Amino acid sequence: MEETERNRLASKANEIRQLILEMIGKLGVGHIGGSLSIVEALTVLYYKHMAVDPENPLWDKRDRFVLSKGHGGPGLYAVLADKGYFPKAWLDTLNKPNTNLPSHCDRLKTPGVDMTAGSLAQGFSAAVGMALAAQMDGRGVRVYAIIGDGESQEGQIWEAAMFAGNRHLDNMITFLDYNNMQIDGLVSEINSLEPVAEKWRAFGWNVYEVDGHDVEAVDSAVVLGKRFKGKPTMIVLNTTKGKGAYFCEGKVSSHNMTITDEQWREAVDRLRKESDPASSCEG
Repeated sequence: MEETERNRLASKANEIRQLILEMIGKLGVGHIGGSLSIVEALTVLYYKHMAVDPENPLWDKRDRFVLSKGHGGPGLYAVLADKGYFPKAWLDTLNKPNTNLPSHCDRLKTPGVDMTAGSLAQGFSAAVGMALAAQMDGRGVRVYAIIGDGESQEGQIWEAAMFAGNRHLDNMITFLDYNNMQIDGLVSEINSLEPVAEKWRAFGWNVYEVDGHDVEAVDSAVVLGKRFKGKPTMIVLNTTKGKGAYFCEGKVSSHNMTITDEQWREAVDRLRKESDPASSCEG
């Protein structure tokens, strides 16, 4: 990846984090940790790889995306708004009465959402079904999905994984948001997934493990996954829950937490300075 492209994607990821912080911050509470940990993956997909048309969200030849860990919805909403699927003003309505942006993604409410999610692992099963349908249709459509590590303790994840591997769904790329935290504590202490990469390989998947906050590493894995034939691809993203928000980064409590006005504004200010180092200099 050229430096200009890397900088473009990293800068966009920074902008998306700011939108997430402002959106949840204005509400005062929300699923901030798991929304911030998937920003780079969303950015690489929507700003480089996916064939989509914000002006025609139901375009039949579009690539599909399923956020199976539906509580990460604010991350997806920030991207969809920035891409022009709906006005950014909608972000101020997050999880409020009559909103089109509920806490968990709902395809009947939000333009650009391909599958309703929230019941753990069901989104992933739907994504596998989409990939099978696309394979049968021969349209060249790709299906992307993001699953959570806590979610991966559900048996339904592994049933769908087994089916996808058995059907050789090489038009499917899935990301595991491996931040090692779920609502009740550390994944490794509650029900460890290790050895996670070997498990996915045993289920017939092509597997890569990358730094989930390095846009170049994520992009390289996607490029390889798109080229790989005969197997679906799993990209294990080693991430940090709450990445980029000083008050909740790396904390289990960030799964769903209250946020003060001072906290989100300070976090946004830090991100702005990070994206423009000159702004933090005096003179």
